Amino acid sequence: MNYPEPIFLPETTSTNTYLAGLCDRAPQPELTCVYTSYQTSGRGQRENSWESEPGANLLFSFVTYPTCLEAGRQFLLSQITALALANVLSAYTEDIRIKWPNDIYWKDKKICGTLIENDLTGTSISRSISGTGVNLNQKRFLSDAPNPVSLTQITGQTYSPADILHQVMQRIGGYYRLLQNGQTSEIAERYKQMLYRKEGFYAYRDQEGSFLARILDIEPSGRLVLEDANGKCRKYLFKEVVFEL
Repeated sequence: MNYPEPIFLPETTSTNTYLAGLCDRAPQPELTCVYTSYQTSGRGQRENSWESEPGANLLFSFVTYPTCLEAGRQFLLSQITALALANVLSAYTEDIRIKWPNDIYWKDKKICGTLIENDLTGTSISRSISGTGVNLNQKRFLSDAPNPVSLTQITGQTYSPADILHQVMQRIGGYYRLLQNGQTSEIAERYKQMLYRKEGFYAYRDQEGSFLARILDIEPSGRLVLEDANGKCRKYLFKEVVFEL
């Protein structure tokens, strides 16, 4: 699936914010993408900021208009972005996995984070803007983020953000075509195969405390289904449970 030539910004507050403003002023073609060398107010999940050394990493956002997608199935958009990132990074190193819901991990360290902002019209998604930070060439992380890693730290090589972006957008276009064609089960299955800690028991924590569990399933809504060490089935929406590392 073709996509417009990405828009490069030397610096911006946030690629999500910039792209949303662009789309508000005039409708942009599907898969319009903006990327930058530096964000002054980069945002992550849970109201966190995203640390990125100026010029070192890939910071980008793209827009889709999945009007055929009901709000209850919006997790597919998260799966598409995560799969595209995981597929591209897996070409450069082993042990790349998707940590539910959409972080990309190398072993037990975080290499990508994504924030998706959806606009609804009735029960359908009228516009979706997905913003991602990929740690490419940063060699030192100074924030209190617990487990960041970059591709250059893993491989010792240096990467072109524009080249990596091109590869990711090609993958996103392919997965988005699957979504448009109704091949959602294929997207969901590929996502499950790439899951971090998809086999075996690991430590988790919810509002009641820590426990051991294994992943049973990911529901179409995005809800995580766990089975704890006592055989009890536990289901969680985003932010209701955390992985203990």
